[in-house]
Amino acid sequence: MKAMILAAGLGKRMRPLTDHCPKPLLPVAGKPLIAYHLERLRGAGIQDVVINVSYRAEQIIEALGDGEAYGLRIHWSHETSPLETGGGIQQALPLLGEAPFLLINGDVWCEALPGPQALQGEDLAHLVLVDNPAHHVDGDFGLSAGRVNQTSHQRLTFAGISVIHPALLAGHVPGAFALAPLLKAAINDGRVSGEHYTGHWVDVGTPERLAALENKLHAASR
Repeated sequence: MKAMILAAGLGKRMRPLTDHCPKPLLPVAGKPLIAYHLERLRGAGIQDVVINVSYRAEQIIEALGDGEAYGLRIHWSHETSPLETGGGIQQALPLLGEAPFLLINGDVWCEALPGPQALQGEDLAHLVLVDNPAHHVDGDFGLSAGRVNQTSHQRLTFAGISVIHPALLAGHVPGAFALAPLLKAAINDGRVSGEHYTGHWVDVGTPERLAALENKLHAASR
């Protein structure tokens, strides 16, 4: 299975830290945030990783190169201007192929990595869901008997980690568009499974959360 890391965002919420450094390269406990993803992917046996880039793309490409330093092959999908989640994935599909792939938001920290077997039957996506953080108390989706829904009163938060079938994006007009509406349509069609991950997860979306993650990782290494 191949993997894709979404890394083309502008990092507006992380300013001023991202004024001169793209968010994937922000240091956390001594190494770039994106390095944790690459190390976990290698540990899971994944060899090919597609990374989409736009804002300060050259910095990211120069820092990671072809992936040899991480024991991976990195394939770059360069966006002239950010294409949002859906558009970025669609542009990268020729690099990803026709099989399901692992999709990771570049600005999360999490050890969960579902395998290709997570996607069953006619499903188009498998989502990792986590407990709702303080900054997103209402959650995103419900989960019942391994199926994701939009009707449960008790909701969980989408972790930004999933297994996606390329057919989810089939036929969409190229350009900038979000992935969320496609996921919601597939959920309503009963074609999305999910799992509840209860381990450590952080949406590293603000300088404060970045600092909190740094402190936690330093404490864990003592």
